[in-house]
Amino acid sequence: MRLPCHRRKVTDSWPLQLLDWYHAHARVLPWRNPPGAALPTDADWPYRVWLSEIMLQQTTVEAATPYFHAFTARWPDVAALAAADDADVMQAWAGLGYYARARNLLACARTVVDRHGGHFPAHETALRDLPGVGDYTAAAVAAFGFGRDAVVIDGNVERVVSRLFAISTPLPAARVAIRAALAPLVPQGQAGDFAQAMMDLARRVCTARAPRCLVCPLIGSCAANKAGPPDAFPVKAAKKARPTRHGTAWWIEADGHVLTIVRPAKGLLGGMRALPSCDWRGAGTPPIPGDWQNFGVVRHGFTHFELELAVQALLLDQRPDLGPDLALPGAQWLALDTVETAGMPTLFAKAATLGLAAAQERGKMAA
Repeated sequence: MRLPCHRRKVTDSWPLQLLDWYHAHARVLPWRNPPGAALPTDADWPYRVWLSEIMLQQTTVEAATPYFHAFTARWPDVAALAAADDADVMQAWAGLGYYARARNLLACARTVVDRHGGHFPAHETALRDLPGVGDYTAAAVAAFGFGRDAVVIDGNVERVVSRLFAISTPLPAARVAIRAALAPLVPQGQAGDFAQAMMDLARRVCTARAPRCLVCPLIGSCAANKAGPPDAFPVKAAKKARPTRHGTAWWIEADGHVLTIVRPAKGLLGGMRALPSCDWRGAGTPPIPGDWQNFGVVRHGFTHFELELAVQALLLDQRPDLGPDLALPGAQWLALDTVETAGMPTLFAKAATLGLAAAQERGKMAA
């Protein structure tokens, strides 16, 4: 059944065609309302929409889905999340990456409880005032959570629109033209379905590489298909080479335990449990003097740089006294068999893998 597309121009039939396609091909996702259905009356629905959107920033649907289920089971509403212990949330987030999102997640939940009585605001302007909520997330929560007529534009939508209109301006400057082209065509009362349809089309048909143009419901309206090749759009500015930084992580093992810390709240991987390390601007000085051994090097990519982290190990007969002079915030000895489930971010999980492998090898030799 075709739904009315009140704001489309007569010559722009593709929004209606896209909604028809979406009704037949929509993905079923735990945070998504079925196409054409009324929004859930559950007061916590906007919370689940917001949570999914924060998780999906820089993360795939496949990676985010188990985290979404785990979070909503443990913290079913925004008040529960706001009352959660920071360390518990950071541990539960481990593996999703971009850990500033987890800190903003807590800050946003607490702001919603403190300033909005535990209910997310429905207007984009008020949503944008929340910690960690930018233009896209505010529009997405307004449209998907409250049924508002918002213009929802993420990277997938940018790709589809830039091809439909053959927008040749490189990103990010092209975003002005993309919004100007799309905004007049968003169907009133169906902004959420329309945006989700664009995203599903981008994932299944209008892919970044080798788009499946022959099965695209919008092929007749696509300027890039006529101009060719479609995958030349969106035009991207030349990437700058990312510098490589170097640092050291320290594996301090004693009595079947390894020493861990909590990283400073601000900065990369802030608030996460990790191995002690330097500031990633050189080798650094170990926190404890001793007979340090080289365990290897792990590599990890951040947004603006690559990191090569040498892993050095100190094996002790007994745990040393951790006085204040060591400057090891949140120091805690973890049993070796709990390290893999301690919620360390990926970088330090890689480093810990080297330490655990060495410990296992010593155990085999001693047996």
